[in-house]
Amino acid sequence: QVIVALAASGHVLIEGVPGLGKTLLVRALAKSLSLPHGRVQFTPDLMPSDVAGHAVLDPNTRELRIVRGPVFTHLLLADEINRAPAKTQSALLEVMQEYQVTLEGQTLPMPKPFMVLATQNPVDTEGTYPLPEAQLDRFLFKIEIDYPSLEEEVGVVVHSTTNQVGDELPLAGVQPVLNERLVLAIQQLVARQRVDEKVVDYAVRIVRTTREWPGLALGSGSRGALALVRGARAAALLAGRSFVTPDDVKQITLPALRHRVALAPDASLEGRTANDLIRAI
Repeated sequence: QVIVALAASGHVLIEGVPGLGKTLLVRALAKSLSLPHGRVQFTPDLMPSDVAGHAVLDPNTRELRIVRGPVFTHLLLADEINRAPAKTQSALLEVMQEYQVTLEGQTLPMPKPFMVLATQNPVDTEGTYPLPEAQLDRFLFKIEIDYPSLEEEVGVVVHSTTNQVGDELPLAGVQPVLNERLVLAIQQLVARQRVDEKVVDYAVRIVRTTREWPGLALGSGSRGALALVRGARAAALLAGRSFVTPDDVKQITLPALRHRVALAPDASLEGRTANDLIRAI
């Protein structure tokens, strides 16, 4: 799903309890792409200027000089994004939607390709702030990482402890396979994928149904339909096809819509989840 989002030129929010490899996944992706990447560890005292940048007075010229923040990169890892208050989270709103940052009245464009990979712990964890709906909507996918199976967990422990000193993570074997030019070429290929109007109609009807489905207090906006079609194009390309099928839409419906809907109180009390209701739709 992360690769699909990269091909579709979208941002990703990865959620899971601590220790399931969210940051490791992003670091491995950054290493497999020979692209500059930055990392911001979100904390309660982080300020917007720590992310986007700020202006300082140059003592020689007596003029304001822009100091660019870590956001000016190709891959930005926003680690534990929901540990920072809304004021700091909002620093990413403009950059994620419009691929630019406004500092002291100057509009600075982001380099292309640009992707935000944010990780967060579930909101009921101690010391976290829920992300505002407007910011959640900017993410193409919300990917949920659950506990691994017994066999997978045994494999992880063996792989991470054999000939590994301390807590060192086994990233030495990851080799760069794509560069800036190739990533942009893949994104252009995705944009040219053929999508029949009936497939678009299917995606739009799924999104429209979320607005009136029992158990959902809030349905998805139009960005949900855009995410379905953009994600389905990338999924079709990765499957080796030049056209999109309804199954491609179905494949990415959960990550594309689970963060764009809100459960009604009665559905929460019954123990239902957004995933259950979207599957039913």
